[in-house]
Amino acid sequence: MTQRHKFRKSISRAVGPTVALIAVLAMIGYIIFGPTGLYAWGDYGQSVEKKHVILSELTKKQNELQNRVNLLGRQRVDPDLADEYVREKLGVMHPDEIAIPMDPAEKPAAPAPKADGQR
Repeated sequence: MTQRHKFRKSISRAVGPTVALIAVLAMIGYIIFGPTGLYAWGDYGQSVEKKHVILSELTKKQNELQNRVNLLGRQRVDPDLADEYVREKLGVMHPDEIAIPMDPAEKPAAPAPKADGQR
C-alpha cells in the first residue's frame, strides 16, 4: 500500500466520528444557547414577573368594569351613575358643572347630627 492510500483510508474512517462529534456539539450548543436553553431561563423569570404585574393591573380594571356593569344592571340602576353616564355621553353638562369621580371603596361621610332647636 502506498502512503497516499493509507492517508485516504484513515480520512475516510475519521469522517463518521467527525460528523457525529459536530452533531453532538451542535446539540449541546442548542441546549445551552437556544431559545429554550439554559441562558433563556433567566429571561423567563423576568418575563413571568412582568406578566404578573400586567395581570394584576388587568384584573383590577376588570373588577372596576364589572362593578360598573353591576351598577348599570337591568334590575336596579344606580341613579347617580346613570345620571353621570347620560350627561357625559349626551354632552348635556353645563359649562360650570364639574363631574368629580369618587372611589367606589370610599363611603360618603354621614351627615352631622342636628342640634335640638334646629331643623
